[in-house]
Amino acid sequence: MRGNNFMLRHFGICLLLMVLGLFTHCKQETVARKIPLEDFFRNPEKTNFQLSPDGQQIAYLKPYKNRLNIFVQDVRGKNVRQLTNLTDRNVGFYCWANNSSLLFSPDSRSGAFLYSVDKEGKAVKELFADEKLNIKLINWRNIVSNELVLGLNKRDSTVFDAYKLNLSSGALKLLEVNPGNIFQWFTDGEGNIRMALASDGVNETLLFREYSDSPFKPVVTNNFKTKIKPVAFCDNDRTCIYAITNIKRDRSALVQFDCSLGKETKELYSHADVDVNDAEYSYKKRKLISVGYETWKRERYYLDNAASSIYKELQKLLPNTETIIADQDTAGSKLVIRTFTDRTQGAYYLYEPSAKKLNKLTEINPSIKAEEMCQMQAISFRNREGNIIRGYLTLPLRKDPVNLPVIVIPHGGPTDRNSWGYSSEIQFLANRGFAVFQLNFRGSGGYGKQFWISGFKKWGTLVQDDITDGVQWLIKEGIADSKRVGIYGAGFGGFSALNGLARHPDLYACGAAQSGYINLFTYLKAVPPYYKPTLQMYYEMIGNPETDIDYLREASPVFHADKIKAPVFIAQDSKDPRVKVNETNQFVKELRKRNIPVTYLVKETEKYTLRNPENRYEYYTKLERFFEKYLSNK
Repeated sequence: MRGNNFMLRHFGICLLLMVLGLFTHCKQETVARKIPLEDFFRNPEKTNFQLSPDGQQIAYLKPYKNRLNIFVQDVRGKNVRQLTNLTDRNVGFYCWANNSSLLFSPDSRSGAFLYSVDKEGKAVKELFADEKLNIKLINWRNIVSNELVLGLNKRDSTVFDAYKLNLSSGALKLLEVNPGNIFQWFTDGEGNIRMALASDGVNETLLFREYSDSPFKPVVTNNFKTKIKPVAFCDNDRTCIYAITNIKRDRSALVQFDCSLGKETKELYSHADVDVNDAEYSYKKRKLISVGYETWKRERYYLDNAASSIYKELQKLLPNTETIIADQDTAGSKLVIRTFTDRTQGAYYLYEPSAKKLNKLTEINPSIKAEEMCQMQAISFRNREGNIIRGYLTLPLRKDPVNLPVIVIPHGGPTDRNSWGYSSEIQFLANRGFAVFQLNFRGSGGYGKQFWISGFKKWGTLVQDDITDGVQWLIKEGIADSKRVGIYGAGFGGFSALNGLARHPDLYACGAAQSGYINLFTYLKAVPPYYKPTLQMYYEMIGNPETDIDYLREASPVFHADKIKAPVFIAQDSKDPRVKVNETNQFVKELRKRNIPVTYLVKETEKYTLRNPENRYEYYTKLERFFEKYLSNK
């Protein structure tokens, strides 16, 4: 508009009509386009690309009859074949077993389902299909001699024994009987089980052996708050492992650990402010490649010079994006690259480092245009105790950050954390004119041991205070309209939303919960039998249903329906064992009895999952109407 005023001053009133026309056009452009809901929540065009070990074939997931199925083509994009034909569920997991076949399982919360299919899609073999069992794949990233090592609770529903499955014959061989306390097995580069983690419910013990025919010996025992997470076995030293641990430190670090001595021998990488959360190991090179951590963004530190050079070259080829090496062939001559930002789901590329050749495979969702999306900003504030709480704020496009309707979204877990990156849900709500506020309250992961522990048995109390303090900070900053703040989440986030409505009935204009925990007694009772070795840990983190009765009752929303005054949206998975549909039905009934407006979405006859696009469209259509009614028009 400064340019328009300059023209008026120097060229006279005769241009007024032109200027008014330009002004009108400008005003139209400042209103963000309302993007169709389906564009945000449709299935990806193609996703989860994986290279065959020899690098000649590439597999990916693509919709077929609205469900994600496996397709394979050669690396040049020719000879496309569809390998699976699922129409009731998506393919939830898949990987290359060898150069000629793949493993896959359908999307399922429970049950042992595992199949193999040849790369031409002509032979599908059922390896497991039992709803009563559960399965843990142990060495799927390093299948040796066509044998998969896995855990099954076949002998005893409460524990996972270790088995070896021959992928050619289907023969299943018992490798290790679980004595009742082991919750994780580890294989070495040759596919032999040489390490395990055991628990007595509160304390965890690392078990180790030099050779697969030797007995396991305890190496180190820690309270579960102190972790050691094995990454890989060291090369040329049978008693050495690489591990991520917070032993004798607050923030987890990547270390070299001597299992014969039971102690750390060398710190390989640590960060001053956050935990190291993962490390990449190459079985071909037999060496560590990189280590990952998360400040306000995900970052990596490279321990391998070749990998570092590749990453630097990718930054040149793909500027202003986050790049991830999603997969590579055994030789490392071909890589699948995944890109993203906070404004786009990004794309997949095939990269050949020797030729520095980059070929685009697909845009994940071409319906989404980055210029129409909103920036996710990192924020921080001090809670009432003076501690720094970090999070993210996404403001609607082309709106001044003043007196906005705000939706607060506590994350799940609660030991998860919010992360920078693209979120269909966040961008959808921002496109509808809402500021979206996410915060990593006490108890969130990634910020060190003490910050994590500070959330134990504080569900609905001090954790809720951090959320409340964040809302008050937004209001004080003038960003949030104090009369138009809503709270919404899933799982623990839904629990926090309902708690917020009950504990602070005048702070929130409305609230929504998707499979939100409403009764912590029910939640604890629903812990699966195979988590029995770690049950006491759950009691220490959440509460013991026998000794912490008053606290668990005080923190459970189901007992406080009488305190809620604002409208509520509830979506319930009728098959969710942690949130019983009968309890939710009664909770909704109590709210309606008190004339609280309730939008209730549940399907009694099926497992309601947002993994399917038709359910996502229905869910977000109703959620949009709810927030539009109670936040936008006040």
